[in-house]
Amino acid sequence: MASMAERSAKGGRAPSRRRPRADAGSRKQAVLSLHNTLTGSKEPFAPLEPGPVKIYTCGPTVYRHAHIGNLRTYLIADWLRRLLETSGYRVRHVKNITDVGHMRQEMLERGEDKVIAAALAEGKTPSEIARFYTTAFLEDEKKLNILPAHVFPRASETVEEMVEMTRTLVEKEFAYESGGNVYFAVDSFPEYGKLSGQVISGLEEGGRVQADPLKRDQRDFALWKAAEPGRALVWPSPWGDGFPGWHIECSAMAAKHLGPRIDIHTGGVDNIFPHHEDEIAQSEAAFGHRHVNYWLHGQHLLVDGVKMAKSSGNTYTLSNLEARGFELLAFRYLCATVHYRARMNFTFASLRAAQLALCRLRLKLSEPGGRVTKTARAEGERQRRRFWAAAADDLNLPRALAIVWQVGRSRLPTPIKRELLMDFDRLLGLDLVQPARQPKLPQDIQRMVRERAHLRQASDYPPADEIREKVISQDMEVRDTRSGTVVVPVPEWARRQEAISTSGDVESLLDGTPDLDFTIGVVAHQGCKEMERCVSSVQRWLGSQRAEIIVVDNGFNDDCGHHLDHVAEDDPKVRVFHADHFLGSAAGRNVCLRQARGRYVLLIDTSVEATGDVFSRLRPLLDDATIGVVGRWGVMTHDIRSFDEATGTGDVDAVEGYMMAFRREILREIGLLDEKYRFYRHMDLDFSFAVRSRGYRAVVDTELPLKRHRHVDWEETPPEERERLSKRNFYRFLHKWGDRKDLIISARP
Repeated sequence: MASMAERSAKGGRAPSRRRPRADAGSRKQAVLSLHNTLTGSKEPFAPLEPGPVKIYTCGPTVYRHAHIGNLRTYLIADWLRRLLETSGYRVRHVKNITDVGHMRQEMLERGEDKVIAAALAEGKTPSEIARFYTTAFLEDEKKLNILPAHVFPRASETVEEMVEMTRTLVEKEFAYESGGNVYFAVDSFPEYGKLSGQVISGLEEGGRVQADPLKRDQRDFALWKAAEPGRALVWPSPWGDGFPGWHIECSAMAAKHLGPRIDIHTGGVDNIFPHHEDEIAQSEAAFGHRHVNYWLHGQHLLVDGVKMAKSSGNTYTLSNLEARGFELLAFRYLCATVHYRARMNFTFASLRAAQLALCRLRLKLSEPGGRVTKTARAEGERQRRRFWAAAADDLNLPRALAIVWQVGRSRLPTPIKRELLMDFDRLLGLDLVQPARQPKLPQDIQRMVRERAHLRQASDYPPADEIREKVISQDMEVRDTRSGTVVVPVPEWARRQEAISTSGDVESLLDGTPDLDFTIGVVAHQGCKEMERCVSSVQRWLGSQRAEIIVVDNGFNDDCGHHLDHVAEDDPKVRVFHADHFLGSAAGRNVCLRQARGRYVLLIDTSVEATGDVFSRLRPLLDDATIGVVGRWGVMTHDIRSFDEATGTGDVDAVEGYMMAFRREILREIGLLDEKYRFYRHMDLDFSFAVRSRGYRAVVDTELPLKRHRHVDWEETPPEERERLSKRNFYRFLHKWGDRKDLIISARP
């Protein structure tokens, strides 16, 4: 294929830097600039060729529901497309559906994806599973006001093109066959690494896996894979039956629907290497020229400050947000508050704030009208220019959104505000202008509202205020406006505002003087009966102790949460904190530690039952200044890599987390629990070693009247997941303490 320069020399039409069409609002167009990952700089945008701007977006792999991190990436592509279209460009947007190569037979046999395994067990085919999740994905995009791509090519329908591109790469000696597989030879493409910036000598495809003996170089990546026995999805090829590699799919689909030259390719930063780096190599090797002009990448979405992952228990889908009563466009609004190239930290507290802001912004349009003047129109046009200039500056939506609020809070007449927000919403997609909807109220609420209106007309305000409080107590919001009283049900998201989203949402009392003897902390996110047994057993033996029980509902279902509230109502010693989602094991316990008012603190697992007076036996141990932490169960080690249960009373290398007791003041020395321990395993070892590194002893007393039952967190976690989470925590612990052999009791002289 001729290069751009060759086509120009032969009289072909050169790429046009066509000016965009004038907008209907007759506003002056701002120069659109985009940050290009390929060059690492912000560049003015100009289409490669006449005609529509061609955008390719790496779409979903359809074997489970898209999570909110995936959807943030698709929102970025949607805002880019909207910006181009509102700037006068025509756009052709292609977003692929990956339904090939992701259901590896050996993974299913090991049960590594329970959803897929269960579907197959029900007799569903891989194609049926892919269709189900494709439909779910398209519905999620619709709920977020994401414009549908012009083409959604399925990988399974483009295998012929993938085989042809692979054949071309083999013929051009950029690829080779080995054992029925075809690999791209990285050393044949000198520019490999130009997108990610990774050093060639350090590259290894999939460094987490074992070396592939079929490769000439471990950096090489698969274009075609030989089918393993029993595989359901198989296609013929010149190299035998098999299926395409992941990277070749996007190259082939992009070329088929957009041609060999693409204006913009979007995706998440996790796609930069190896996926997009490999796309560049195979596409440019096949075509003989640059394939994509601009690469745009959205940063990660974090949850509670850590990367979202299924194994961390912090992965959320739109259905999870809907179940909590949120409007899904509140998530779209939240994403608009953070620049696409910045990491975004998602919390339910931030989502509640976004929902509230979106509601208030829409209410600005219901305010009294005002008179439209030339001065007001001129100010409106000034704000319009500022908004679109901010958006054109590398999709700076946070700055554009700030201008939206300036308009909303301004004294501009409502007709101008309304026109501006409708214009801005072509980009934002937040449905800012909505028809007024008055929900049907229960009969008793309607009667109270009428009665209150009569009282207010008679200026009889005290009884009117009493009625107002009664209406509010029924989960209703009362708004008194110039045009009358508006009563609407309080949405679920607003009723949850008392819930915490992080351990930092609770005040720390640790700098104050303790005014109780004992604080007992109990945390759980599953096993309501186990929680009830543990708490009631502690209540039974507290006696006259000056004590408190702090219970953290770490993302329990509502039934258990309500039950805990009743427990707190019946016992003034019990305080309950509700988390609006699973905070992580360490973070949940840190809520107890931050709020502890007792001189002594006990963290007790819901698998443990108190069978006697624990407190009288603990007090003298905790008063011993040489002891830092006390428990009923402990472990010993000889190498900080393997641990055995301690067999008797006395000093141990670490106290197990079933029950850990310590003086509250020790937290000032060692700090709180490390919240990277979202799974509970090894969190107790980390805490014990932190205490012992300060010169204190860890002691177990086997006579403490405590009984252990089944451990819900352990038993309810699938075996493969338990192993993965435990290993992750162990390596975290080992990295921190692995060289502290001086802390091992058996190593002492």
